[in-house]
Amino acid sequence: MLILNKFRAWLGILLCLISGFCPMLKVPIKGNWNLYQSDARLFFLTYTIISIAVLFLFIRKVGAFRFMSFVMSIWFVLAVAAVYFTANNYTKYGFANKLIGKVVHFQWGWIVLLVGVIFMLFSTKKGENITV
Repeated sequence: MLILNKFRAWLGILLCLISGFCPMLKVPIKGNWNLYQSDARLFFLTYTIISIAVLFLFIRKVGAFRFMSFVMSIWFVLAVAAVYFTANNYTKYGFANKLIGKVVHFQWGWIVLLVGVIFMLFSTKKGENITV
């Protein structure tokens, strides 16, 4: 039997939702970019995963919510890797890629997303079956 800590689950979901609008990348001249400005598909897929997790939380499917938490954690790793490789391989010219890779920096929005994912992951745990 799975036990859900609702406070951790809702806090994780809230942090994941807020992180989409936090600065994710610092781009020279243009300023700070959030998740939508860095990649719109990444933004929509992230929010789709979060909305499915909220749906499972509303209908009290703890196992499915736990699965979506794992999916969100894997998606976080893939998103960080995708943004990193996109910033370092933006053009087909090697010199420009090295220059862009050095001037584009990750911001604190990724930390907020990571903390939200961690809260979602650790909001469920296995409990004891109580039989009377």
